[in-house]
Amino acid sequence: DPHDPMDVAVVGAGRVGTALAVLLTRAGHRVVAASGREASRARVETWLPDVPLLPPADAARSGEAVLLAVPDDAIAGTCAEIAAAGGFTDGGFVVHLSGAEPLLALGPARDAGADVLSTHPMQTVPDVGSGLERLPGAHVAVTAWTERGFEVGERLAADWGGVAFRLSEERKPLYHAAAVFCSNYLVAVEGLAEHLFRLAGLPAPLPAFAPLAEASLANVIRVGPEAALTGPVARGDAGTVRRNLEAIAGHAPEAVPAYVALADAAINLATRARRLGPDEASAIREVLTEWR
Repeated sequence: DPHDPMDVAVVGAGRVGTALAVLLTRAGHRVVAASGREASRARVETWLPDVPLLPPADAARSGEAVLLAVPDDAIAGTCAEIAAAGGFTDGGFVVHLSGAEPLLALGPARDAGADVLSTHPMQTVPDVGSGLERLPGAHVAVTAWTERGFEVGERLAADWGGVAFRLSEERKPLYHAAAVFCSNYLVAVEGLAEHLFRLAGLPAPLPAFAPLAEASLANVIRVGPEAALTGPVARGDAGTVRRNLEAIAGHAPEAVPAYVALADAAINLATRARRLGPDEASAIREVLTEWR
């Protein structure tokens, strides 16, 4: 029965893998084995004290569902090693947690008769404790090659409190690029802001700009990016854009290309929102061409 509790093995008990194992245990599944390096040993002892720590193939062999919670670039190699050691069972499930890696990385598990799938939570998890708080409620991209695989991915996601949606294998790289903009490049932009504020003389930029950053993101979520955009590009203020670029070129020239690229993105957004006419847009583009 697809609703019966499953025996789950976690290969690579990192922050996400360990948090998911705890959440699945709370949902009634049995975490039967874990594997990982030295840091994983401490994590498992803290969060999964009754779970044996075994070599990867032995851990995988004991689970109906195997979570390959290793870093992206280790998924294919770990899968191949476990398969070579006979760690995958016919009719089992092998799940990786990457938003970027294709299911092809799990080819050796499929060749051994397992159903392969991926479940990628759209959340950032700095440690196990915050994972337990943040993973429930996060949307989860489920990718599989069979209906049975999709159903198990949706079920696991629901059991740890996630909101599952199906994502096709060919759209996965685009989805992951979107997540990089959503999270990582947002952080990179705030890093540039902090650096420039410091050069402008603010001794502690973070607490000073926190209200502005938080209000901006809250607006995006409340009304959408098109309505939330403010600032010189949205106003068609080419003179301010020029003054911004002159100042950046004088104090932090390495930030000029990022400003120009983001100004282009803001022009596209403001034009799509019909908040910027063609004449205003071309006046700003004219300024930007001097700095490309």
